[in-house]
Amino acid sequence: MQLEFDQIVLSPGQTLLLHDINWQVFETLLQELEETSATRLSYSKGWLEVMVPLAQHEYAKTLIGNLVEILLEELDIEFLALGSTTFKNEIMAQAVEADECFYIQNEAKVRGKDRLDLAIDPPPDLAIKIDITSRTLFDNYEQLGIPELWRYDGEKLEINLLQGNHYVISVSSAQFPDFPVLEWIPDYLKKSKLVGRNTALKEFRTQIREKISQCRRR
Repeated sequence: MQLEFDQIVLSPGQTLLLHDINWQVFETLLQELEETSATRLSYSKGWLEVMVPLAQHEYAKTLIGNLVEILLEELDIEFLALGSTTFKNEIMAQAVEADECFYIQNEAKVRGKDRLDLAIDPPPDLAIKIDITSRTLFDNYEQLGIPELWRYDGEKLEINLLQGNHYVISVSSAQFPDFPVLEWIPDYLKKSKLVGRNTALKEFRTQIREKISQCRRR
């Protein structure tokens, strides 16, 4: 008897790893789950990881995305935020759904496009992965050439910069080199749970403006 995907039930926080999944099956699964935001998929050369995020996971990914958007807005940088869009390259047999992702340097190259294919389009400049339940297993982000990957484990932020074909952990962001995001992002996530989301974001925006003003006076 063949097991159908809709027979599998995952609770929030659980991860399922399947092997020998060909690209056609993966594409079919993507279509079936197109209207569902409750799962995250990662595919690499026949291996498929399916994860159902926790509420804690979704809160962190949304707030980090908000903080990045504030940074870009205050720096007056055009950007395209694409959330958990599926990025794939059939030739490389790789696909990922980041928790949040941003086109920044390459924003103009994808502006106005309804569909993206990394076989012809550039990858997002920044991807954010929330690894609260378990650390992502695959190296698809490297394989797809995403220049910068942030990982947040519920306590600490880790910045990975692509050098050659592999990520190297960095103490600063290539996108925001003048801002201590390793310190600020976790701090404001914690603060939001004490003073509320809106208050924390307003304080973050104020701090960004003060930092920009300091840089301009130098």
